[in-house]
Amino acid sequence: MAHGKETPRQKMIGMMYLVLTAMLALNVSVSVLDAFKIIDEGLEKTLKTIVNKNNEIYNEFSKAYALNQSKTAKWMEIAQQVQLRSDSLYNYVQRLKLNVLKEAEKTNAKVSIKGDSIFRDKIKSTTNYDTPGRLMIGNELTERSEATKLRKAIEDYRSYLLSLVPPINTKLRESISKGLDTDPPYSEKKIKKPEERTWEYHKFGHTPLMGFLAIMSSQQVNIRNAESEVINYLYSQISAGEVKFNELEAVVIPHSNYIIKGNEYQADIYLAARDTTQDPVIWIAEGVKEPWVEKTDENGNTYIDKRDGINYSQLEIEHGKGKGVFKRTGSSLGFRQWGGIIEITGPGGEAIRRPFSAEYQVAEGGVVVNPSKMNVFYTGVDNPVEISVAGVAPNKITAEATNGSLVPSAGNYIMRPKRPGNSLITVYAELDGRKRAVGSKEFRVKPVPDPYATIGGKKGGGINKNELIAQTGVAAVMPPDFEFDLTFTVTEFTVFSVVQGFVKQYTSKNNRFTEEQKNLINTLAKGAPIYIQDIKAVGPDGSIRPLSTINFRLN
Repeated sequence: MAHGKETPRQKMIGMMYLVLTAMLALNVSVSVLDAFKIIDEGLEKTLKTIVNKNNEIYNEFSKAYALNQSKTAKWMEIAQQVQLRSDSLYNYVQRLKLNVLKEAEKTNAKVSIKGDSIFRDKIKSTTNYDTPGRLMIGNELTERSEATKLRKAIEDYRSYLLSLVPPINTKLRESISKGLDTDPPYSEKKIKKPEERTWEYHKFGHTPLMGFLAIMSSQQVNIRNAESEVINYLYSQISAGEVKFNELEAVVIPHSNYIIKGNEYQADIYLAARDTTQDPVIWIAEGVKEPWVEKTDENGNTYIDKRDGINYSQLEIEHGKGKGVFKRTGSSLGFRQWGGIIEITGPGGEAIRRPFSAEYQVAEGGVVVNPSKMNVFYTGVDNPVEISVAGVAPNKITAEATNGSLVPSAGNYIMRPKRPGNSLITVYAELDGRKRAVGSKEFRVKPVPDPYATIGGKKGGGINKNELIAQTGVAAVMPPDFEFDLTFTVTEFTVFSVVQGFVKQYTSKNNRFTEEQKNLINTLAKGAPIYIQDIKAVGPDGSIRPLSTINFRLN
């Protein structure tokens, strides 16, 4: 094409040939780069999946820490350091990726990059072979090349992760080493330039932009995957070496911390989690707050042992239940302390011992909760209540109530219920500096009963006309068996009768007869019926009650 002198036509044909060849080459390149794009997209999806799983593990660390800080703190702190170093290296790779892409895209970078997000379909310089190598390696590979710095950062990260995994865990160490491998690839071809035999040159020496992005995404996936493997290992160490139990139950559950003289104190003693396949050994000592001592063996390990000079008894064990039952009769008054050591066999055959202690009070019988006036509580009134505990000073006694408020008053209490139903009063006593529930009693709660209407103390029947007219009006009177001093006031009533075949009725808007009502009564003949009806009264709580009708016949 360039031999000898060429005519303009020959030059044109030659130029077209070059263009055609370049186009064919470009088609092949685009097809390969499309594959890189698909790979990079797949790596991004994989990355999101790994990150989500890692976040779940970190959340599990937080939950475990909330439940048991002392047990989890060490491993959670290491996991947090792993997270920080993983994020740092991941972000470093992301910065390199974006820097190379911005340099290759130039003005188009505003379209293909938004923050840390890359829009692959918007990238125009996908066939750029120059920029990745130029920015990552430079004219020659040196210690200052970005590729070299990246390799060292990966190696430091790999060494840190391996330092957290013991040599015995060969599979995990091998997985971390392979995932973060920075060794140069093996090749049977003789490569003249030494730098071309390096990891850096292999990754970035002759890499198009789209391939570079896929390589960097692959490194990020490797970082997150290694992070995932290590934090899963760390989380497993929280419960490593634990004794496995097949049932869960509380530690020391006394049936009551306060017993009455002559009655029996009883408490169950067992581990929070128990193994019913082996019976524990339980030693008991009474009258001592902490009947154990902590010792250290020749290897620096601490363990629990019996205290010298203390008499221990071995508690009888309920076979197959993994617990013992401690029982004592409260034969004398006073405060009691007791405790001991429970022992089981660990997974390695070693003895595992845990101390425990408890206390109880033996007192004379009697928690008294006595309503002063009635055996029920009424809404809308102050219900006086007397509360006492035998052997306990009044200032050491407190009480609480459901469905209402219980207010101290002159050495006793006033109960103010909220609504009809039931109310439970629970009494507490301060015993040896601790507040303890010592008894409770349930009461019915009723509304205040309706009063009944009277005129001159009469609820009906025969009455002299002059006697009726002499009365001022209608009164509301509480039933005689109601113990509270409670007053209802009549707010209105109607006087009703029949005069010469016509119904006459007049209403008063208070508790007094009106002039019209008195005149009506005056017009009635002897033997005439008269009705006091539609009577309404209001109580202290503001509720309006309808009262029964008063029926009179004039004498």
